[in-house]
Amino acid sequence: METGSRIRLILWKAAKAVEKVDRAGIAETGLGLTDFAILEALLHKGPLTINAIGEKVLLTSGSMTAAINRLKKNGLVQRVQDPADGRCFHVHLTPSGSKVIENAYALHQKNLEKVAEVLNPDERDELVRLLKKIGLHADGMNLQ
Repeated sequence: METGSRIRLILWKAAKAVEKVDRAGIAETGLGLTDFAILEALLHKGPLTINAIGEKVLLTSGSMTAAINRLKKNGLVQRVQDPADGRCFHVHLTPSGSKVIENAYALHQKNLEKVAEVLNPDERDELVRLLKKIGLHADGMNLQ
């Protein structure tokens, strides 16, 4: 029987290997990791506030402001004032930004599919089920 420490080591090594493929694929798109993550959030969630994007991509408010300014300067996003609350702005993809992230995400998805192709459909389902099981169990533990 595999030990908990061995399972952790295997999870870590697998995650690092997948992350390496993922980072290389994102680099092929010409986008940095942060810009890709922000644009991908907007692609899949629609317009969001800067704070909401920051929560999704795990960036601080200051880092988010700098990233949004960079993306705005490159014509990929725009800030739109909330008509109901003039203090609030939502970040929207521009048509150019939509095209860039749709193409980048398609490449990203293709690269990650290459990683997963080693598993048949039943193995994929089983892997997801087991990873969720271990993740939920770990989240519920109260270790000091």
